[in-house]
Parts: sequence; structure tokens; C-alpha cells
Amino acid sequence: MTDGILSLNKPRGPTSHDIVGRVRALTGIRRVGHAGTLDPLATGVLLVCVGRATRVAEYLMAGRKVYRARVRLGITTDTYDAEGQMVTSVDPVEVDRAQVGEALSRFRGKIVQVPPMYSAIKHKGTPLHRLARRGLEVEREPRPVEIFRLELTGWEPPECVLEVACSPGTYVRALAHDLGRALGCGAHLAGLIRLASGGFHVEDAVTLEAFAQAAAEGRWPDLLHPMDAALTRFPALHLDADAARRLCLGQAIANCEIAGNRRLLANGELQSVDLVRVYGSDGAFLALAAYDPATDVWRPHKVFRTRHPESVEGPEG
Repeated sequence: MTDGILSLNKPRGPTSHDIVGRVRALTGIRRVGHAGTLDPLATGVLLVCVGRATRVAEYLMAGRKVYRARVRLGITTDTYDAEGQMVTSVDPVEVDRAQVGEALSRFRGKIVQVPPMYSAIKHKGTPLHRLARRGLEVEREPRPVEIFRLELTGWEPPECVLEVACSPGTYVRALAHDLGRALGCGAHLAGLIRLASGGFHVEDAVTLEAFAQAAAEGRWPDLLHPMDAALTRFPALHLDADAARRLCLGQAIANCEIAGNRRLLANGELQSVDLVRVYGSDGAFLALAAYDPATDVWRPHKVFRTRHPESVEGPEG
């Protein structure tokens, strides 16, 4: 299997793009991309999609993320993290643990964030970080994000440790900066570990060194997770050989043909979901299908095999 998801434990230093380049070099495969940027400062889970698995990256990126963040109170920087230049400094930091805990309550749930100037978000076609490096600052549109869980797990003044479970698009750097503002002392992100992303956890992630060793021994494909590991939130639909063949060729499947398939949902109500994972009679993952209520059929949404798996696999769809 050379199409799959690599869960890497990214080291501090390289960019996410650097990691993608390294995986390309080690595997000899050009079609490689990551599913959610980690800043150079950050470590932890970086999901790298190889081959046809790049087509499921969007679903990985849509999953919630979990981080452990080390926040330094009393100092702000232009990048909102330890990589930037100091902007303000307060010494001593007259903030106690109870005050931090109270301030955190303001950031739980649905909030809006102003993205940092040092980010890849574009302003009139130009990434904000390029403008920032020219000494420019522009107004940024606040963005809605959701903080599912935000806990104070460590307190060693002037630093605190937070565990954050959040929606995609959340800037933990901005969260640290905004926390410092709420406390009146300023703050920046001193360290960050991504503990989980899209259902993949750091304790199961592979180090770059281990992957390089596996590549040298020709066994790197053994470290890939199957593509459908990114899609477990969608129910599974198992088709017989004829229906699987037709769906893989782009044809719709009538709902009445599969209404008795109780593997999809516990209640068997196929219409209650937008997308399903489609498997052939031999259990091979074939496609994503979408339900069309107007015609009561399931249409192929993304096809990963253009032939039924019992025959020779064709080019990707």
C-alpha cells in the first residue's frame, strides 16, 4: 500500500512544508501533502497524506485538534510565540492561578479570533506573514472558532500549561495572546504539542527518524494508515459486486437497492446522513457516496477505485 496516511510526530524546527519535502524524498512519491499546518515551534501530530490519500486531506483537516500549550505570561511578541521579537514586558507578573482559571472561562465555547499577522491567511492575495515582515499591519477579519475544552493543567509562574481541544482554524498562538490581554499582563505561546488530530494521537505517531529508517529498509508503506481511517465519522455502506461496480463507474445506486443494509446505521435510515463510506463485497474501500433526496439515490462523491476490487485496479477517479 503506497496510498495512505502517515501520522508523524513532528520535531521542533522544521516547517510542515519541510516535512512534506522530506517524505517526498524518502518515498520517491511526489503526491504528498499535509493535513493541517504545525508551526516550526510546535511538535506533535502532523498528518501527511501520501498518493491518493491526498484526496481525503480535507476530511482530516475538518477534525478537531487537541493541544498542550505552554504560555509565558508577562511578555508579548510580534508573532504571538517564542520565535518573535519582544513587544512588551511586565515584571513581576502579578497574576495567580485562580485569575488564570477565571480568565480561561471567557474562551470556552464559540468565540471569535483575530488571526495573527504572522499567519498564512491572505490579504488581497498576499499572505499576512509577508506583509508583517515588511513592517506592515492590516486589519484582519475576526474568525469564528470553537473551544471544546480548555483546562489549566500546570502552573509554574510566570508560565502556565493549558490543554486545548478546538475546532480547525483555531490559532493557539492567538489564544495565548488573548489570554494575556484578558489578564492585563500580556502573554505569548512558549511551546506547543499537538496531542491529537483527526482521531490520530501523538503516542501512536511515528518519528521522522523512524520513518527514514523504514524508508531505507523499504518498509515505509507498512507505516501508512489506510485512507478510510480519515473517514470514520461517516457511516459504512457495504455493496454487492454489481452495485459496487456501477457506483465505481459513476452510476447512482437506488436507495431501495440497499435499504435493507443494516451495516450503515443502527436504525437503518440511510437518508439521515450526507456521506457514507462505500465498501465492496470483499471489504475493500471504494468511494464516498452522497445521498440525493430528490431522486432517492446514492451518487458517487469521490471514487478511489474506478473498478471493482475483484478486478484489476484502474487509475484513480
